[in-house]
Amino acid sequence: MFYSKKLAKEVHIRHCFFNRLGGKSKGIYESLNCGRGSLDKRKYINKNLVIASKKICKSYKRLVLLNQIHSNKFFFIKSYKFKKKKLTGDALITDQKKIILGVLTADCVPILIFDKKLKVISAIHAGWKGAYKGIIQNVVKHLKKKGSETENLIAAVGPCISQKNYEVQNDFKSKFLKQSSKNKFFFKKIKNKTYFSLNKYINSQLKNIGVKKIDIINKDTYNQRNNFFSARRSLHKNKDDYGRNISLIMIN
Repeated sequence: MFYSKKLAKEVHIRHCFFNRLGGKSKGIYESLNCGRGSLDKRKYINKNLVIASKKICKSYKRLVLLNQIHSNKFFFIKSYKFKKKKLTGDALITDQKKIILGVLTADCVPILIFDKKLKVISAIHAGWKGAYKGIIQNVVKHLKKKGSETENLIAAVGPCISQKNYEVQNDFKSKFLKQSSKNKFFFKKIKNKTYFSLNKYINSQLKNIGVKKIDIINKDTYNQRNNFFSARRSLHKNKDDYGRNISLIMIN
């Protein structure tokens, strides 16, 4: 488990970035696989979701998750009861107490945001597609529309794949350079191979929309020693599937 030093100082919320340790799953999903989109046994996934949720709140039933699709779509949660409805998107926002917001990642970036004045939280799943499409900007824009001031926002950029392990193709780089020539800063060329820094790109997006209190947790999900699930590492090892890491936040 990993925590943001900035968010940990806030007494009105609880949060955690989980790795793969401490769960019930077996085999390639060992052990805290929380991804319902994986091929793991549902009984293990449900047990793992209960384990993770209880680190934040007594009731697992108050956990809200998404069917994530690498989009820029978010939901404002008014009551945990409506989580029975299937939500498809990549970010959650709430101002309600005792509702656990969760996102799943396996190299993508989990982002947890807290407005310490209005007591509003958000959990964002940001892969390169979602970040490119503006999921972060959409969430912050909505928060501002509801009265948030960016100076009161604290954003924790969670563990994700590091630049040295994130090789990309030339068309990927070209796409980002078309968006902005400044995006060249997030690419590095090593021995004729191109590498992309996802968390630096996201950090830049947060800064550009006025968020100043940002905490980046530099833990590489690809590095097996850090005990995270990694889609890319699983692909490189010719695995058929992979588990998902969960990140949670809740207002007390």
